Amino acid sequence: MSKSMIQVTAGRGPAECTRVVAKVVELMMKAARTQGLDIQLLESKKGDLKGTLLSAVLLIKEKSGAREKRLDAFVKEWRGTVQWIAESPYRKFHKRKNWFVGVEVFDVKEQLKWDLKDVKLESCRASGPGGQHVNKVETAVRGTHLPSGIQVLAMDSRSQLQNKQLCLERLETKFMSWQMEQLLARRQDQWQEHNELERGRAVKVITDKL
Repeated sequence: MSKSMIQVTAGRGPAECTRVVAKVVELMMKAARTQGLDIQLLESKKGDLKGTLLSAVLLIKEKSGAREKRLDAFVKEWRGTVQWIAESPYRKFHKRKNWFVGVEVFDVKEQLKWDLKDVKLESCRASGPGGQHVNKVETAVRGTHLPSGIQVLAMDSRSQLQNKQLCLERLETKFMSWQMEQLLARRQDQWQEHNELERGRAVKVITDKL
């Protein structure tokens, strides 16, 4: 099953660009689901204003059994610079109406190496509300990804088997976010100044009448 990680960033653009990041993420998630793709928001960094994002990382993949490869077409449509045309909702009478955000895509197979051999699982007693029953049986599961040191505790269910599955799923998601952070840190030079985004070569232009 094909998977990709998508980063949407405002670079070092103003507040209007962080608003556009949030809007683009919303549009991308809606479009992906409409096209029969699985998509989820892995992590996001909030901007200074309500409803804004400095950046966001999404995981997108084709559904199992899908007859057509829609992921490649989706990536091609969005990858690059997105130009958003709208008046500033924050600065009245501001003349600028063109705002730009960057969309980068990374192949999960190339960048993320998830191996269960790197995971250590331990059973432990759940803590918190639930009475004495909670602490009598070791049904909670703690998972540790040894190379990175990432830990996750799952105690949602009274079934240790279900908690184990939840723990592995959450640990893999957290690991992928961590790997993405490492990757983006190495590519930080590509996103130094907002003006470096290729404004003249926008892959998508969106007009927002607010």
